[in-house]
Amino acid sequence: MSFNKFVVTLISLVSNNKRMKQIISLSKKSFFMGLFLMFMIGVHYDSTAAIYFQDDLQKTSFKQYKGEVLDKDSRKPLVFATLSLEGTNISTISNTEGEFALKIPTNISEGNVLISFLGYKTRTIPLTDLTNGNNKIFMEVSALELTEVNLTIPKDAGNLVRETLKKKGDNYFDDPTLMTAFYRETIKKRRKNISLSEAVVNIYKTPYNSDRKDAVKLYKARKSTDYSKLDTVALKLQGGPFNALFVDIMKYPEYIFTEASLDNYDFSFDRSTRVNNKLLYVVSFKQRAGIQEPLYQGKLFIDADRKILTSAIYTLNITDKEKAARLFVRKKPAKASVWPTEVAYRVDYREKDGKWYYGYSNVLLEFKVDWDKKLFNSVYSMTCEMAVTDWEKNIDGTTPKYKDRMRSSIILNDEAVGFADPDFWGEYNIIEPEKSIESAIKKIQRQLRRSKNQGGTSAP
Repeated sequence: MSFNKFVVTLISLVSNNKRMKQIISLSKKSFFMGLFLMFMIGVHYDSTAAIYFQDDLQKTSFKQYKGEVLDKDSRKPLVFATLSLEGTNISTISNTEGEFALKIPTNISEGNVLISFLGYKTRTIPLTDLTNGNNKIFMEVSALELTEVNLTIPKDAGNLVRETLKKKGDNYFDDPTLMTAFYRETIKKRRKNISLSEAVVNIYKTPYNSDRKDAVKLYKARKSTDYSKLDTVALKLQGGPFNALFVDIMKYPEYIFTEASLDNYDFSFDRSTRVNNKLLYVVSFKQRAGIQEPLYQGKLFIDADRKILTSAIYTLNITDKEKAARLFVRKKPAKASVWPTEVAYRVDYREKDGKWYYGYSNVLLEFKVDWDKKLFNSVYSMTCEMAVTDWEKNIDGTTPKYKDRMRSSIILNDEAVGFADPDFWGEYNIIEPEKSIESAIKKIQRQLRRSKNQGGTSAP
C-alpha cells in the first residue's frame, strides 16, 4: 500500500480536452491525498488573472487586532501559534513570521484572547488590553520536572498510539459540524512566488466516528500566477483544500496509520511538554529497518490524561531518491528528471467543551527538475495551509448538493480569478500573509489598477 500524499505529473501543453481528461483520470487512480502537480510546457498567459472581484457579501462590522507572537527570551517569532477568543469559536493562526490578524465582531467588546503554542505556557490576555496596532505577545517556555515525567510515561509508545487512534469517537466531535476555513496555496521557484491562490471554504465535517468523507463548498477564491518566472514550465496543483484537510490524522488515519501499517513503525518517547497545563507525551516514530517502501517519520503530541492527539509533525522518508520519484512522478517530459527533496506535514487540533476538532494543517513539497543540456536545475516548492476560523454544530446534517461541492480533483487556480481590493475577505479571519506574499499581492494590485486605467488587461 502506498502512503504518498502527492502525485507529480509533467506533461506537454495540451489543447485537446480529451487528452487532458485522460491525464486527470490517470491521476485519480494514484490519487492518495489529493496533491497533483502539472508541469505544462509552452504555457500562454491566463487572462483570468486580471479579472476584478466584486464582493457581494454583506459584511458584518468587526474590529481587527494585529501583532506578533514571540519567544520571551530569544524574541524569535513563533510560527503557527493559535489565538482564539475564549468562549467563542473565533480563532486564527500566526504566519511564518509570527504575525497575526484577529478579527472580532464589534458587538463583542469584552473577553479574553487565549494564545497557545506547543511547549509554551498558554497566555490569557483581556481583549481590552489589545490595540488594533502592533501587539507584541511574548510566550514563556513550559518546563517540566524530570520526576513528574518519569512517573507518568507508560511503557509502550506504540500501544499509546493505538489507544489514541481507537478513542477518536470519545474525544473528538461526534456531531456533524459546519466549519468556515481559510485556505492558501503557494508555488515558488526558489524564493520567488510564481503562483498564489486563496479561498474561504465551508467544510461540512462529519463525526470523527463516521466513515463518511467531509464535504467542502467553495465560498470565495482568488489567485494570481506570474508565468514570466516559470521559463517554459507552469505548475498547477490539483486537490485544493482537500490536500490540507486529509492531513487530519484522526479523521483520515488510513493515509498514514492503518492497523496493518502501524507494525511498520518504531515508536519511542521523546521529551514531554505541557500545553494549557496539560501534560503531553511526545511520541517519535520512524519506519522500521528493513521496510523498503518510503514511509513517514515525525512526532505525535498526545494528551497524557485522555489519550488525545493534539498535534502531529512529520515528514516522508525520501532517502532513496529514485523510489521517492516513483511515488510522485507519473508523467514527465522525456528530457527532465524530477524528484522530491522534502515532503512535510503538520496538523493541529483544538478543544471546545471537552471535545477536540481539526483546527489547522499545512503541507510542504520541495522538488527539483533537472533538464538535460541545462547547466542548472530548477528548484520548486509548494505549500498549502488551511485554518478553521469559525464553526457551528450542523445537527440536522445539512450538506451541499453534489453539484455545489468541491471535487477532490479541483484545481483551485483554475476556479479562482485575480486579486482585487484589500477588503475582499471582509470579516473572515485569514492567515496573515508573509512579507514576500504580501508584497506580491500589492504588486499584482498595482498592475491590475494600471490595467484597468488603460482599459485593458495584461499579465501580472
